[in-house]
Amino acid sequence: MHFSFAALAFAFFASSLVSAVPLQSRGTKMMTSKSSSGAAGAVYCEWPLAVITNEPDENMIIAASIKSDGTLELDRAVSTRGVGSHGQTDPLGPDALFSQGAIKASAKGQVLATVNAGSNTVSLFSIDLRAPTHIQRLGEPVSSEGEFPMSLAFSSDGTRLCVLNGGTVNGVNCFSVNKQTGLKALPNTLRLLGLNQTTPASGPPGSASHLVFSEDGKKLMASVKGVPPTPGMIAVWDVADDESLSTNFQAVAPPSGGLLPFSMTVIPGKNAVLSTDPGVGFDVFDFSNGNVSSAVAIDGQNATCWSSFSTKTGNFYLTDIGTGIVTEVNVDNNLKASIVKQYPQTTGAATIDNDIATVNGKDFMYVLAPRAQTVEVLSLDAPGDAKHVQTLQLAGPTKAAGVTINTNNLQGMTAFVNA
Repeated sequence: MHFSFAALAFAFFASSLVSAVPLQSRGTKMMTSKSSSGAAGAVYCEWPLAVITNEPDENMIIAASIKSDGTLELDRAVSTRGVGSHGQTDPLGPDALFSQGAIKASAKGQVLATVNAGSNTVSLFSIDLRAPTHIQRLGEPVSSEGEFPMSLAFSSDGTRLCVLNGGTVNGVNCFSVNKQTGLKALPNTLRLLGLNQTTPASGPPGSASHLVFSEDGKKLMASVKGVPPTPGMIAVWDVADDESLSTNFQAVAPPSGGLLPFSMTVIPGKNAVLSTDPGVGFDVFDFSNGNVSSAVAIDGQNATCWSSFSTKTGNFYLTDIGTGIVTEVNVDNNLKASIVKQYPQTTGAATIDNDIATVNGKDFMYVLAPRAQTVEVLSLDAPGDAKHVQTLQLAGPTKAAGVTINTNNLQGMTAFVNA
């Protein structure tokens, strides 16, 4: 079995504002055609989008605006002061980090963080609600305290950030978030996974994937793909009141038929997650005493690896790098999962990271397609009713701005919405 991926990170931020674009600063390359003051009297209702280029000589965040109709407009590229990397796989392809969550934004914290897989660091940025695409770095990049950082998770209040390392030195580490000084390592949070790995990581089989907090914030979970026929796991640490992590993790195996846990999306109101699984389709992990976990096949799938949840439709949306298909999934109150509908995108585009943002009361899905060097935008009008509304081209504008992007290196997608 073979599946491959690429690296990019888009961060979406939201606010209503009268916009004034600041002067270009060091490490920033502009891609917008808007004037510095915008149209006279214009009120902008936009969220920004950010992507890590994950290039080995310089990692940059590409920021764009999510406009009031949910469509996108590229804005700028900002240096992370770190470098990217590509995992070891044959042949090389998109999804360089074998992961979801390479870049994350916190709405409550009003901050954005990204991994620098090639320099083993994490960078933090502030989000100015008056001009959300004008992200500003907070302090210098800090060590991830491991190798090949690949995924990030903010606590619900945005005051803590944890990183998943997937290289030879693999495991998790957490930081306090300070909006003046940046990140500071938290004591008793550096914990090892003990995977037999390399730096850069080898995979995708056998590699770590994704890091999330449980809905109540009392657990930190890391997904690890198996090496067929041996299934992977979700590693679960307890989070104490003093923010420390349990010394050891609990290894939770996939349900029968599950093999390669990849992304994890919390199922609201349940002690459970939906995990994509390129070995079968997706898994439902039930961490309650009910234990109704299940593995669900997606017929014809190739590598279903990324997922997001829509609060407006109440459904999950999964992307497959091989088929280019978005699969909509419903999970009922009894944790029984079913496929609602599928939405083919451009064949061969390599649809990977995705996220969902609520814009003017409607949810929109943003899907990175690195092989096409585009972002596909879908309007989620109702359950079973998603419509493609835009293809945002990355190649031309980034080249014109002098920003290097590579099909095999783009990764990540995150949405920041200021309620």
